[in-house]
Amino acid sequence: MRQTVREFYERAEHADFTAVVDDHGRHTARDLLDRAAELAEAMTPDGTPGGTVLLQADNSWRTVTATLAAGMTGGVLALVNRHTTRAEFAAAMEDIRPDAVIAEPSALDEWHAPGSGTPPLPGARPAEALDGWTVLAGPGPRDVSRWSGGTLIGLTSGSTGRPKGVVQSESALRYACTCTIDVNGLRDGDAVAAVVPLSSTAAYCFGVCLALMLGGPLVLSGRWDREQALARMAAHDVRWAMCVPTMALQMGSAAAGSRVLEGVRSITVGGGPMDRGALARAERSLGTRILRVFGMSECLGHTSPRPGDPEEIRLGRDGRPFPGTELRAVDADGTALGPGRTGRAQVRGPSLFLGYAHDGKVESPVLTPDGFFPTGDLLMTGDDGTVTVMGREKDVIIRGGRNLDVTEIERAVASHPGVARVCVAPVPDPLLGERAAVLVVAEAEAEAEAGTHGDGDGTGGGAGIGLDEITEHLARTGLSKAKWPEFAFSVDELPQTTVGKLDRSAARRLAHELHARLDAHQGPHRLTDREPHRLTDREPHRQADHERHGRPDQERHGQPDHEQHRQGDA
Repeated sequence: MRQTVREFYERAEHADFTAVVDDHGRHTARDLLDRAAELAEAMTPDGTPGGTVLLQADNSWRTVTATLAAGMTGGVLALVNRHTTRAEFAAAMEDIRPDAVIAEPSALDEWHAPGSGTPPLPGARPAEALDGWTVLAGPGPRDVSRWSGGTLIGLTSGSTGRPKGVVQSESALRYACTCTIDVNGLRDGDAVAAVVPLSSTAAYCFGVCLALMLGGPLVLSGRWDREQALARMAAHDVRWAMCVPTMALQMGSAAAGSRVLEGVRSITVGGGPMDRGALARAERSLGTRILRVFGMSECLGHTSPRPGDPEEIRLGRDGRPFPGTELRAVDADGTALGPGRTGRAQVRGPSLFLGYAHDGKVESPVLTPDGFFPTGDLLMTGDDGTVTVMGREKDVIIRGGRNLDVTEIERAVASHPGVARVCVAPVPDPLLGERAAVLVVAEAEAEAEAGTHGDGDGTGGGAGIGLDEITEHLARTGLSKAKWPEFAFSVDELPQTTVGKLDRSAARRLAHELHARLDAHQGPHRLTDREPHRLTDREPHRQADHERHGRPDQERHGQPDHEQHRQGDA
């Protein structure tokens, strides 16, 4: 981030300004630069510049300060979320091999092996910075050339069971931000808001990086609170924000037709199922324009409509590719398809990533011979240059912007000794888009012990292996709570194709049918005591990491609005 930080420094040197507004108050540019200089010293105790820094990114001045410090020292910044599990943190350490780790002490206590007595970064010298956070800085030498020009490593939300570190260059970040600034008509000094977790590659790019380039206030919320978000955005003259559909709908409901965000030029929305009618009602209530976009961590924000576009384009499609970005639909043989035909989405352009972090260096991505990256989506182009994402090639469940890998959950549930067969399927939710349901065929002995023998109604005739037992098992296996299913249905058998394979389409229909009958089966099937996993108005930033956007192992920031096209596998 050298160029971006240098420009920010020059702007602050000319005249100080409010750079961040967060839960702690206002923070000026010069104050953040002073704190960044202190942090830079803690990050490089032996004077060795650069280095790869793994940062616990939160929605506060700390993330901006760490960005400035990395830019000052020529370092590379890798982002993790406070809700990262111990296993995910260990995987990130293995893939990134950072030279320094910055996090709050409680997070470090959770992430390193209990009782080992060793810090997450062996040989590191601990220091304190950022008002009580710990800086673990390892000894030199530090070689950032291993990232092939990368400046940011953002972790996907772990939809394949192991989060991938997406390596992006500063030029890619700046390109995506420049296009977004142009599309939304933003000007130098404009305030932008970040309500999605900054540990997400997309949120970091279009929050921290974009705000630094504009030289205006970055308005942050530490925890998602729709009333607070509305009040803060209105009070600080925010001109643009990015969020997931769930957040947009919640803010629209909280606004109650007050048009409280009339001063906001536009809100970019992506990261989950999007219904045109619901978004239209939300934007009328908020008094702003909502723009439905498509992109991914691997190729940031590569399509968008404009605020002046008609509703059909803004809310019914996924906009147009940024200048210089090419997006095409191809058939199974790789032949490009014309307008009106649905095919597999492929993209290339200036914001295409450098590769994935593996064993401390960049692992080049798999591209087509002409340099296109397969996104894992199904795409249809229009005669007018607009694109519409029609669904996913693989099955993932997108719950409030977070990608849930079907295969990962199925494997975890199937490890229960009483489970014979299992299928995880999405069920619709008006607020979150999708929730995870699990169809379970119990082992004969377990079914006998439970006293359930099936009565032909498709639910196994009784309690079977209930949701509480499943989630208790998942807790023991260490599966992140955010990935636990929220509905469990005991069935006699899973739907099969004529050749005996699992029929996922039929399983989805069965899950939808059983979900629709919850009035009769509410008690034994629905999770009621796990509120931390539910999205509430005040839930911490867990539903949007990341971050949507592409294949199941990628962060997506745009999705189709047709529910029937969003049922998937991963």
